[in-house]
Amino acid sequence: MNIRAIIADDEPPARERIRHLLRAHADVEITAECPNGPETVAAVQEHRPDLLFLDVQMPGLDGFGVLAALPPESLPIVIFTTAYDQHALRAFDAHALDYLLKPFKPSRFNEALQRARDHLTRHDN
Repeated sequence: MNIRAIIADDEPPARERIRHLLRAHADVEITAECPNGPETVAAVQEHRPDLLFLDVQMPGLDGFGVLAALPPESLPIVIFTTAYDQHALRAFDAHALDYLLKPFKPSRFNEALQRARDHLTRHDN
């Protein structure tokens, strides 16, 4: 199974870090990278990814605004990637699969990605 993913973060080094970590996973294809909320909404609507790595604080719309702007039936699996732990409860209320607190270790990133794989496998059958 190939996983189509979007990386949404306003910080180029943060997007690069996720891109770098995903290179070790041949089953993940990055379909878009977005530096702000409005571009993220447009990319999700256009590419219909399986997985969205989503920062909380971005210009235009924050991560929660991105999720609110998308129809619930078109939401991909969401893994929040943020430096702010105070948004964790709200993220899970928004049905995020995981919450990675920056700076996260590769092992923690891989754990979140495996959780997404497992979720996709269960819901693909």
